[in-house]
This record gives sequence, C-alpha cells and structure tokens, in this order.
Amino acid sequence: MMMPIMVGITIITFAVIHLAPGEPTDRMTDMNPKISAQAKQKMREMYNLDKPLHVQYLLWFKRFVKLDFGTSFSPDNRPVLDKILERLPITIFINVVSLALIFVLSIPLGVISATRPYSLFDKGTTLFVFMGFSTPGFWLSLLMMILFGVKLGWLPISGIRSINFDEFTAWGQVVDYTRHLIMPVLLSSLTSLAFLSRVTRQNMLEVIRQDYVTTARAKGCTENGVMYRHALRNALLPIVTIVGLSVPSLIGGSVIFETIFSIPGMGMLFYESVMSRDYPLVMGVLVIGAVLTLVGNLLADISYAVADPRIRYE
Repeated sequence: MMMPIMVGITIITFAVIHLAPGEPTDRMTDMNPKISAQAKQKMREMYNLDKPLHVQYLLWFKRFVKLDFGTSFSPDNRPVLDKILERLPITIFINVVSLALIFVLSIPLGVISATRPYSLFDKGTTLFVFMGFSTPGFWLSLLMMILFGVKLGWLPISGIRSINFDEFTAWGQVVDYTRHLIMPVLLSSLTSLAFLSRVTRQNMLEVIRQDYVTTARAKGCTENGVMYRHALRNALLPIVTIVGLSVPSLIGGSVIFETIFSIPGMGMLFYESVMSRDYPLVMGVLVIGAVLTLVGNLLADISYAVADPRIRYE
C-alpha cells in the first residue's frame, strides 16, 4: 500500500499548498515597480502557473516518477533534489539520535515505574510525563535558550557549529557539534519520551499480571529474570509499533526546532520554501518526509513480525 498512499499524499499536498494566497512570482514582481504586467505573465507561463491545477500536477508527477523534483523557484535556480540532499543528513542524524535517546530512556523509566507502582519514583515520572505532554515545544525551547545560552552561557543557541569551527582539533569539533545539538535533540525527543515511558509502564503492568509471570516466579526465577527476560519481551510488542509511528512527529517537529535554533536541516528548508511559495521545493521536502514516514511504518511492521512469532506464522 505504500505506492498508492504516496500518490494520495502528493495529490493532497499539491492541492493544499496551492490554496495558500499568493504565488512565487508575487515576491519577485510586487516589490519591483519596473516589472510590467506582461513580464509577470511571462514569468507565470515560464513556471507553468498559468495552467489549470490538475495540469500542473500532472506535469510535476511526470517528473517525479523519474525522480526529478524540478528546479527551485528561488534566485539560485538549483535543482530541488540537490538542495534537499544537502540538508537531509542533518535532519536524519538529529532524528536518529532523538529516537535512540527516546528508546534508551523511556524503556527503563517505564519498567521501573511498573515494578514500583505508586512509589515516589512512579509519581515523579508521572509528573514528568504530564509536563512533557503539556509544555509547548517552542516555548520550552525559548526558555532553554535564555537559561542555558544567555544566562549561564553553557550551550550555544543557534547553528550546528561555531564560527571558528575549523580552528578546533578533531575532538574539539566533536565537542562543538555535541554542544550545539544538545538542546535541539532534547526538545525533539521530550514529548515522545514522555509518551513512550507511560506506554511501557502500562504494558508492563498488564503483562506482570499474566499467569506465565506467576509461573516463572513459582519456578524460582529471579525478579530481574522475570521482569527483563519474560515480562519485558512481551510488553515491548506494542512499543515497537509506536516507535515506528513516532517518526512522523519527529520529522514534523524538526520544522519547529530547526527554525528556532537556525539549524540548516530539512525542517528549516521547508519553512523557507513555504514562506517564499517555492512550490517545487515544498513538494520535494514533503515527498521526502512522506517516504521516510512510510519507511518507518514498514520497519515497524517488520520489527513487530520479528518480535512476535504468531504474526510470522499467520
């Protein structure tokens, strides 16, 4: 179903971005009194903006099936794919690190909360979860920038490297990259981390009530063996799917934190393309994001089948 879903995404996206008022030619002509109406019309014809919407979509789709996303409407006139591939590694790296952080922290938090229900630790993590759900990311990012960047001066507040980056040693460059990415990674993973830890806790509470867990204890298994060898393995089945479904939120959230922290990734590229009505670039970024989302869902399905033999056998 990935291909028909992808076609549906492109149709809806193409229609929605054309509903926004204004055209790419407006920014190039409205503020320049020397450009006549005839020149503006010729520019619309050059970009195929004078054609009906369905014709514009078919022209774009013919190029898309050949993996040609067209040329950007921006003054540099660079191919869309080149601009995306230039920014994509940064966004993928941040999202991969965020996913790893979510997985590494949320599972132990959920397991410990489930094994000590209603304890001080469980109540503390519950408070953390509600704060993670309710706190707007853009507001928290501004607070962190003021505290850690302006007041304390511990972390940089923009970009992914310092101005004098080339003067650092190899280890210094690694440290510089790390300092620049600490706040964006923490912010991008906060909501999913809170949600996944709560889901892990709930699944563990349901699993440890099962008969096979009681049998494992009766056979003399240690408590850690019961929890991590028997209970956790079955409690992780729904979490595998949730991790795959969290990819869209991470990619969508990159638009916010990359813009706030001035990170030259795909999220910031998408924001700039929307502001300039750069239709080919908007479509290119959204299609790449849709592909990454669908691939994440596919990997979640495959991982679920690997983790649960009953799905493979059926």
